[in-house]
Amino acid sequence: MLFLEGLMQYEFLQKALLTSVVVGVVSGVIGSFIILRGMSLMGDAISHAVLPGVAISYMLGINFFLGATAFGVVAALGIGFVNQNSRIKNDTAIGIVFSSFFALGIIMISLAQSSTDLYHILFGNVLAVRSSDMWMTFGIGALVILLVVLFYKELLVSSFDPTMAESYGLKVRTLHYFLMTLLTLVTVASLQTVGIILVVAMLITPAATAYLLTNRLSVMLFLAAGFGAVSAIIGLYFSYMYNLASGASIVLAATALFIIVFIFSPKQGIIFGRRSVKQ
Repeated sequence: MLFLEGLMQYEFLQKALLTSVVVGVVSGVIGSFIILRGMSLMGDAISHAVLPGVAISYMLGINFFLGATAFGVVAALGIGFVNQNSRIKNDTAIGIVFSSFFALGIIMISLAQSSTDLYHILFGNVLAVRSSDMWMTFGIGALVILLVVLFYKELLVSSFDPTMAESYGLKVRTLHYFLMTLLTLVTVASLQTVGIILVVAMLITPAATAYLLTNRLSVMLFLAAGFGAVSAIIGLYFSYMYNLASGASIVLAATALFIIVFIFSPKQGIIFGRRSVKQ
């Protein structure tokens, strides 16, 4: 009741809830493709690679969306370039690029001499979200969902069978970088909510939860979006009621949902899954 009363009374809580839900939805959708492609490490890389862009944006006095997006895209392109033009494998290229970008970000933070705004970027503080950040998140969320709908068939085929996608004339490499761009946008949209450190959890955990419940991508996308939204609501509730870190609370809520599904999923769960195998 106290949470509902606060929601009706305080505008900052309304903004936080709406922003968190949008982030949960789009993270679940993009995370589904990331999981199917076995690119969870790439999500971690992009989330860390945007840090120097955030720091530079703060130093220049511009919206962090611009710098973070630019560095995220450059990191994705850099990983692909190193992987395709050397003997180094993809996971090694990811490790080199994201660690160097993250280190650069730490240097830039020290130069920016800010421990407040950039701390919130690292760990999230959705309760302090501004109207401009909320509308930016809405815009990114709408754009990402629209593009996924428009290119759903291409993403579907290239995610499950890249070889067949190429035989159909699809540009698999272009689709890969297209998805990396969407991943970067979602990462930037999630910074205010869960922060750089925890954004990979929102990309992976709701989608992984949905993956345990269905074998159809279309269903998985809706389930992942739903789990992301529910995690945001539950996490924000505990954050507001018990004065906890908002990003961490949302991630732990997503983890709790995963554990429940992991145990009780009708086909993949530990309990019912083992029963069906014995039968």
